[in-house]
Amino acid sequence: MQRFAGRIILLWGWRRSLIAFAAGALAVLAQAPYDFFAVCFVSFPVLVWLLDGATGEASDGWLRRLRPAFAIGWWFGFGYFLAGLWWIGQALLVEADSFAWALPFAVVGIPFGLAFFYGFATIVARLFWNSDIGRIAALAFGFGLAEWLRDFLFTGFPWNAVGYAAMPVPLLMQSVSVTGMIGMNALAVFVFSLPALAATRRHLGLGLALLVALVAAHVGFGYFRLAVPAPPATRSVDVRIVQPAVDLSEKWDASVRDRIFATLVGISAKAPEQGHAKPQLILWPETSVPFLFTERPDALTALGDMLGDGQMLIAGVVREEGGAGNAGSRYYNSVVAINDKGEIVDAVDKVHLVPFGEYLPFAGLFERFGIGQLVAGPMNFAAGNERHPIAVPNGLRAVPFICYEVIFPDLVAVDAASSELIVNVTNDAWFGDTPGPYQHFRQAQIRAVENGVPLLRAANNGISAVVDSRGRIVDALAVDARGAIDAHVPVSGQPLLSADQRRINGLLIMLLFALAAFTLNVRQRLRVN
Repeated sequence: MQRFAGRIILLWGWRRSLIAFAAGALAVLAQAPYDFFAVCFVSFPVLVWLLDGATGEASDGWLRRLRPAFAIGWWFGFGYFLAGLWWIGQALLVEADSFAWALPFAVVGIPFGLAFFYGFATIVARLFWNSDIGRIAALAFGFGLAEWLRDFLFTGFPWNAVGYAAMPVPLLMQSVSVTGMIGMNALAVFVFSLPALAATRRHLGLGLALLVALVAAHVGFGYFRLAVPAPPATRSVDVRIVQPAVDLSEKWDASVRDRIFATLVGISAKAPEQGHAKPQLILWPETSVPFLFTERPDALTALGDMLGDGQMLIAGVVREEGGAGNAGSRYYNSVVAINDKGEIVDAVDKVHLVPFGEYLPFAGLFERFGIGQLVAGPMNFAAGNERHPIAVPNGLRAVPFICYEVIFPDLVAVDAASSELIVNVTNDAWFGDTPGPYQHFRQAQIRAVENGVPLLRAANNGISAVVDSRGRIVDALAVDARGAIDAHVPVSGQPLLSADQRRINGLLIMLLFALAAFTLNVRQRLRVN
């Protein structure tokens, strides 16, 4: 181990960058759908050893001395995000004639930008660096801070946060109900990095004890949470989740819209599966209705005829304001609630839009160069002002999140606090059968655990699922399958801790790592002097 670590530490130039890139790319195997979290016990020790060797010249200013640390973190991040997000390019191949030119910008440009967060993480860590366990705490603090910033800076994109690597199954998801993602990210990096102490054997015993204690606490708490029965259900709802598996090449084709709509209605109207009651709530995916209701009011009549007494449909639609087809019309990516009379009784618009997918930032500038919206549909969307729960059968409240809105822990926590169900509608067909839909589903699954409420998820081509308040999958449909899920969903859960308390706990964990790193760094400096 010492010889191997020594070689890593002494690497220079392009070899050091290549190893950092490879270590980051390897760490992606810990994310869905692979869930091989053991690779992080290799990737993060290698990162620690690379940072051990990231020393600038003594004559350089402090900023120049930090450049090697930033470069290592950036290359690690570039490998991690390139290997973890390459599937984004699949969306541009749906209409390759129009958008294939943008493939390198999406596949390489997004990882290029996100890698700066990990470069920042290693700069922060290097400020508190020392030769013992303090550097492990410093790295945990740096990554915890970087992942927290990634949640909201530049509109936010916390996809594949490091903490998800420590939560591949429900048994290992329960700790997030106490630490939140802020604390989980920092703790995961700390635990994954502890084997680096084996190279110098300084604080090795303490490191092994902490590793065993933290892993045991993580597993033990999960076992306890899953073993203890949930409180008796006070209410319940019978749901049907429809997965139509519509080919995106036909999505906005006027000649097949009636067929798509008929497919959705046909799946929704079929008799319940054996052992299940007639659904009270039916859920369709994001933008599943293939036309505007303002243009096709007869569709609402058809839905009223389909729905039985007391049934409700929540459907993803494009909603228009300003008059059918008028130049001043505004379009929203929305969900609407439709009652058994075919009336729209509520609507919630998507608040957090995807840049370049659903709207064009700095539109005037980009349009001068002929660059427009890349993937989402035939129009740009306007952002909704606020999200609110939808009243569904049996007096329940369901808060809807459209597509990637569900990956933002704080956003979901704030809006889910007043609801008994989380609803996530999405259309991951843009990304095909790649890791993307599996990563997206995993992050939605964690939101159920954090907030202690069931998740109902409808995806155009998968993964549609019912997930209970502990993150266990009640039922699901595979990617590209067409059909429906019928499920009886009891509602009894509530978050173990409030969102504010989870946030405080996470920040306290980061602060603890920062304090430990600072103290040990100062002690080493005093010892040397």
